[in-house]
Parts: sequence; structure tokens; C-alpha cells
Amino acid sequence: MWLIYALLTTLSWAFADLFYKHGAVPDDKFSHIKTVIMVGLVMGLHGFAFLLINEIAFSPLYLLTYFPVSFLYILSMAIGYYGLRYIELSISSPVQNSSGAVTAILIFLFFAHTLSVLQIGAISLITLGIVLLAAIEKRRAGKTLILSDEDKKYRKGFIAIIFPILYCVIDGLGTFADAIYLDELTLIGEDQALLAYEFTFLLCAAIAFIYLKAKKEPFKLFTEKNRGAAAIFETTGQFFYVYAMSRNAIIVAPLIASYSVFSVLLSRIFLHEKLTQWQYSTVVAVMSGIALLAVSEVI
Repeated sequence: MWLIYALLTTLSWAFADLFYKHGAVPDDKFSHIKTVIMVGLVMGLHGFAFLLINEIAFSPLYLLTYFPVSFLYILSMAIGYYGLRYIELSISSPVQNSSGAVTAILIFLFFAHTLSVLQIGAISLITLGIVLLAAIEKRRAGKTLILSDEDKKYRKGFIAIIFPILYCVIDGLGTFADAIYLDELTLIGEDQALLAYEFTFLLCAAIAFIYLKAKKEPFKLFTEKNRGAAAIFETTGQFFYVYAMSRNAIIVAPLIASYSVFSVLLSRIFLHEKLTQWQYSTVVAVMSGIALLAVSEVI
């Protein structure tokens, strides 16, 4: 069943990426905070419904137990939301989801797992792709200082590429921590982990909402359609993700990371994003490395 859970997570998060980009407003400096509020709200509502319907025993102490994992995930997501104001989804998604390689390396180093030649090659390909992409963005930075309003959300500069790289590293650490909690040492049950994460995100959403009010920034819940849709797909993916990670983390992490392939496909279809030949080559390299890493775990 872990494979089905992983595939459902992959598809859900691919659609979430699409709506995240639609909901990212370049001229709104509070855009990422509003996204956190919507995701936290939907996750909180799902958490309470899941708790009541399934009559799960849940202690507030689980929030503290699972907090290191929740913190890393939420931090990486907030960085990702902010970065979407400045970089194309086609670029950010593959780079961000190289976190699966980071997780695989950490699990290999700290637990009794081995890597094949194919796996080492795949991880090297992903790393090389990220370095090359960052170099290309730095080179292009000086050519993109003046942009039209239409192109602002697709600004490609060295600062922009920092956000998905930070997401990659922090999310990779979070997934590694998740592997410890759910698979390697089993420190918490799947249901409790899911609820702890969703309720922690709800608390973050409440804090973010208070912050917006303090800044006198308007926030109208029923006008946040794109962020709301992204939050629903994010929550759906998170539901299946927890159960997939608890079964076989070293395989699931890079496999789910390949959802960037679907994200790029959706961005081409719905957002009409374009890449230069060099950018496209590096993105393909990253995605190919992720795919190879996933395949190597099941052959």
C-alpha cells in the first residue's frame, strides 16, 4: 500500500504547486503569510474532523513530541511560498524536491542502508543540476533588473534560486526527521504524527493571522480561492504522505520528490511558463536524477 500512498501524495502535491503559483502575488509582500494561513486553516479543519470521525486518542504532548519535524516542514514551506513570488514553478519545483536526495543520503549515513552505483549516480546528477542551475541564474541576474509587471513573478535572479535551495535542504532534514519518527525508530504513530503536524500548522496560521491584523493588512477568507485550492491538495497529500513514510522512508522520500515532474507539466499547460535551453537542460537533469533515484530503490 505504501506505493499507492506515495503516488497519491505525488499527484496531490503537484496540483498544490500549481495553485500555490496562482496564489503567489508578486506585489503583495504578505502573500506567503496569507498562504500559511490558508494551509493551516484547512489542515486544522481536517485534523479536527479526522480526530472526531476516527475517535483517535490524541494528547497535546504529541505536539511537543513531533515539533522538530513540524517546525522543519513548516519553515521550508513558508520559504517556498515566499520564493514563488520570484521564480518560475518549472525551476523551483525540481530544485525544491531534490530534498528527496538529501533525505536518502542522511538515512544512508545514519542507518543500516546501502546505496548502489545507480543511486550514487542519481544523487550526483541531482547535485550537479542544482549547482549548474544556480550558476545560470547568477549569470542572468544582471539582465533582469528591469521587468514589466506581467513578468515580475517570473523574475530569475540568483536571490530567487536561493529560496528553493533553502527549501530543499530544510525539507530534506524534515523528511529525515520524519523517517526517524515514523520508520527507523517509530517514535510516534501515523495518526498522531498527522494530527500533531496539522494542529501545529493551525497554530502557525493563527499567529500569522494575528500578525496580519497587527499590520492592518486585509485578509478575506472567501476570496482566497487559489490558496484555498492549494491548501486542500497540500492537506490531501500530507494525509497519504504520513502513511507512506511509515512503511519505507528511504524509498518513499525520493519517489515522492518526483512530483516535480508533474508540477512542471502542469505549469506548462496552465501557466505557460517558458525556459531557456540551458535552464531546461538543468531542470531535466535534476528531474532525471530524482527519477533514477526512485527507480533504483525498487529494482
